[in-house]
Amino acid sequence: MNIPEDLKFTKDHEWVKIEGDIATVGITDFAQGELGDIVYVDVETVDESIDQNEVFGSVEAVKTVSDLFMPLSGEIVEFNELLEDAPEKVNTDAYGDGWMIKIKMSNDSEIAGLLDAAGYKEIIGA
Repeated sequence: MNIPEDLKFTKDHEWVKIEGDIATVGITDFAQGELGDIVYVDVETVDESIDQNEVFGSVEAVKTVSDLFMPLSGEIVEFNELLEDAPEKVNTDAYGDGWMIKIKMSNDSEIAGLLDAAGYKEIIGA
């Protein structure tokens, strides 16, 4: 299972890559594996400011729909439009082309509350 050491994680299976005041967010390799084949990613919150742990969208797999939770408070400044035509990128490249949103963080002190790779491995029993 792929759990990159340079990313942060949430207990809800989102990954976060911090670059300055921008955070790129997706779901983990573990999460996409549990969900199965992703058929649709629904994010209609671009240009909205959303608090940490609030729902920012959903991901639909063949058998289930799962909410996506904000790992950090901030404004959603970009949605990965590649996912509109190719949602399966979440399955094939969860940490690359399968990213979902970019957030302009409003409270970088929240980063300290995210999990590192070791902490995330403990949660999923890896």
